[in-house]
Amino acid sequence: MAITRPLLAGGVAAGVLMPVLIWVDGASQLGTGEGAWLQVLNFVAGGLLLMTFAAGLRQALRHGRGSTWGPILVAAAGAALIAAGLVPTDPALGYPPGQPAVVTVAGRVHGLVGLVLFAGLSAAAFVLARAGIGDPRTGTSRGWATYSRVSGALVIGFAFAAGIAYRLDVQDVWRPAPAGLLEHTALLAGFSWIIALAVRLLRKPAS
Repeated sequence: MAITRPLLAGGVAAGVLMPVLIWVDGASQLGTGEGAWLQVLNFVAGGLLLMTFAAGLRQALRHGRGSTWGPILVAAAGAALIAAGLVPTDPALGYPPGQPAVVTVAGRVHGLVGLVLFAGLSAAAFVLARAGIGDPRTGTSRGWATYSRVSGALVIGFAFAAGIAYRLDVQDVWRPAPAGLLEHTALLAGFSWIIALAVRLLRKPAS
């Protein structure tokens, strides 16, 4: 546990860093404009911390349900987060102000890795709901399973809603649509679950 605990702490750090900096920025199309460097740094640092957490998760679980696929899915989400930071999104929805909306290969790649990020977080929550991670005080895992499944559903649900809102905004059907808010909420649900998982494992007595 001497090595595992600092790795698990990376989950808490990622879970706090990502939502805080995103909500502070507050705009959609976060990788564009003069402040793009802040979100690039946020995504890359958050992705590295998430992959660190995945390594700690693998060591902490070791055996049983979710011990293989749980860490793999979390690591995939971390890698997608890094890629989303390094590959810029396209100007759209009025961001950054004064730049016309365009569609580029980089923008399409950014959208694809964003899908991997949300799918990875959601799938990890569903997989680890079955891992039998009990409460450190009571040992029961039913509440954790329910919370994980609800979190997984919220992540993917809000992500899809954000995609639909984006399309409606681009097509002038609903403007302004809350695509950015919905996407941020999906990330908040996912990273809140990451924090809860990390804290739960950190509080578990060392075997």
